[in-house]
Amino acid sequence: MTEEFEDKTLKEKDLKELNNQCEECKKEDESVSQNLILTGFKICKSCRTSKTVFPV
Repeated sequence: MTEEFEDKTLKEKDLKELNNQCEECKKEDESVSQNLILTGFKICKSCRTSKTVFPV
């Protein structure tokens, strides 16, 4: 029974982390989840481009 509870809380935590909010500019964008799958970073398309062109 506690295992079910732990699974549910982990799923809720994962869903909260899977929002489409960019970690850099804090804007909501669909490309955030796509970049998360491709690169492992929660950044939007414009922030990804700027990081590629101007890596700092």
